[in-house]
Amino acid sequence: MNLPLMLCLVATVIPVFFGKVGAAPLWLSLQALALGWITLTQHHELSAHTLAAGLEILLVRAWLVPTLLRRALTDPRAAQSDVMPSNLFTWGVAITLVILAFKFGDGAHADLRAMTLGTVAATAMMAFLVLGTNREPAAQLVALLFMENAMALFESLMAEPWPLTVHLAVSGLYVLTVAVGSWLVRGQASPTALPVTDKEIA
Repeated sequence: MNLPLMLCLVATVIPVFFGKVGAAPLWLSLQALALGWITLTQHHELSAHTLAAGLEILLVRAWLVPTLLRRALTDPRAAQSDVMPSNLFTWGVAITLVILAFKFGDGAHADLRAMTLGTVAATAMMAFLVLGTNREPAAQLVALLFMENAMALFESLMAEPWPLTVHLAVSGLYVLTVAVGSWLVRGQASPTALPVTDKEIA
């Protein structure tokens, strides 16, 4: 399971350091594919609950939400903006947070559990850093979706998986986040009213 964890971590760190907001749907899909991989392989036997949870992740997180976000990013200026400001200070803070996140996971004393905790903590820290450094609504929406993916990854550490009702509630919150965020992003991208000229009055 180390490979999907690495994929999830890469899909979180690379867009924060180097990615544009317009590419965020692709990175969210990659995160969701990694989450689905982890969900379907964390138990030796596939149960109906595991299959339902994996299908929910693939349909909602890997397809529906990235599609909705892609349709909301119609403003070229917002799509071409950086997820996080590209300067040495923010990069230094980001690298420090990733290192601290994996130090936090060292207390698990198990390689897989420590790596999972480190990935969860790193994803959450990257999301908080974007929220604190980028005031663009589109970038902040992406950060919130990253944070909710970290919460979904945290479930893999639990001895018993969440009930399906909890999965549905979390998925509903995920879709609601992108729906409200997309509405705000579209509102910001809509052109402001032009001043009325004397010719139009006549």
